[in-house]
Amino acid sequence: MALVLGGLVFPLGSHAAEPELVAVRAARLFDGRSAKLLTDAVVLVQGQRIQAVGSSLPVPKGARVLDLGDVTLLPGLIDAHSHLLTNLMTGQGNEALSLELHVARRSTAERALLGAKLGREVLEAGVTTVRDLGNSGVNGDVALRDAIQRGWVVGPRVSACTRALAPVGGQFQRLQGPVQGLIEQEYVTVTGVEEARRAVRQAVYDGADCIKVIVDNGHNVFAMDELKAIVEEAHRGNHPVAAHTTRDESIRVAVEAGVDSIEHAYSLPDDVLAPMARKRIFLVPTDGPLDECEAFGADARDAETRLAMKARCQKFVTKGHERLRRAVAAGVRVAAGSDVYVEVSGRTRGEATVRYLSAYGEAGLPPVDVLRAATANAAELLRMQDRVGTLEAGKLADVVAVSGNPLKDLTVLRQVRFVMKGGQVVVAARDAEGRAVAPAP
Repeated sequence: MALVLGGLVFPLGSHAAEPELVAVRAARLFDGRSAKLLTDAVVLVQGQRIQAVGSSLPVPKGARVLDLGDVTLLPGLIDAHSHLLTNLMTGQGNEALSLELHVARRSTAERALLGAKLGREVLEAGVTTVRDLGNSGVNGDVALRDAIQRGWVVGPRVSACTRALAPVGGQFQRLQGPVQGLIEQEYVTVTGVEEARRAVRQAVYDGADCIKVIVDNGHNVFAMDELKAIVEEAHRGNHPVAAHTTRDESIRVAVEAGVDSIEHAYSLPDDVLAPMARKRIFLVPTDGPLDECEAFGADARDAETRLAMKARCQKFVTKGHERLRRAVAAGVRVAAGSDVYVEVSGRTRGEATVRYLSAYGEAGLPPVDVLRAATANAAELLRMQDRVGTLEAGKLADVVAVSGNPLKDLTVLRQVRFVMKGGQVVVAARDAEGRAVAPAP
């Protein structure tokens, strides 16, 4: 049977061709959970999803084989604290680091285009999913997420939060007069329980996948009833809540309110650790590795200032390592987050993001736990564990290959050899002779 319109014939009942079956082979595989690598690994992919994973798995006749050789396959990495639409410049004085100036000088449209650039860099480094936690203008993260989903631009899978909810002033320093209007371009300021509920509903209407809350901003701290209203309203629609916290008071309020993740938590008092573990609240530490401190003070006027800035950075990072060890010892679960929002000279955004995983290893976490933090744990926090975070049948085919063994050396995550997102090859792999075995589209 056929439908005829304007002389053109359209066959009815025809079906699109079945997607090609692809077999990805490698020497080793980390599935996102097990502390033991699978050897002689095969991942069968059809369309967007994984059909099977196994050791020496038979490859069906007619399947296209991508033999990647002496590499380790792992699930696509997840950055649970990204800022793809913010890229503050360094090396040009304090003015260059001002978020206020960044917001004033760049429209949301321009920042979304910036996000497309940085998103591609992140994806090419093996990060296939991010949770973008604000500082994206008015819903710029939603626009970027949708553009990636529609195939308009290439980038990671994005869980967007829209504008962060915040006490009066957002995260800006005190602004005077008409320039206070900049605050509402970046934050939804909340005072009172009813405003809190309305702000969550507006975020959901605007397309939020999650809710970001600035619990303290240096001037104000959310009241308990306000924060509880935000969490209750968000959870009613199955939206997780990420809480930006930097002080003991705000951390205690956020934990009691029942948020899903504590971001930063630079102090993390001991009395919140047991409640966090009991309520299964994730910690998302955002401290960088010690070697990042080498760049601090690079544009200082004298050697004494440069050394002092470097020493302060090292002290801060060391304190972060101690905090992370205490949290893990208390049974608090960890999800990986970079919080990169500054341009790092000589590195792409993706390279800068992946380097942050080294900080967890420096703190004493075994490599397998670091990898879980950036895969299965992060997927659970984003409530995407049914789609990403592990390599198993039925999940989206987000597959990354790295040289070496990441269970022995986390720095091999910086040597990405192959990236597949949702069954599509993003970074082509090459065999030992330099021949492409998985050409990128």
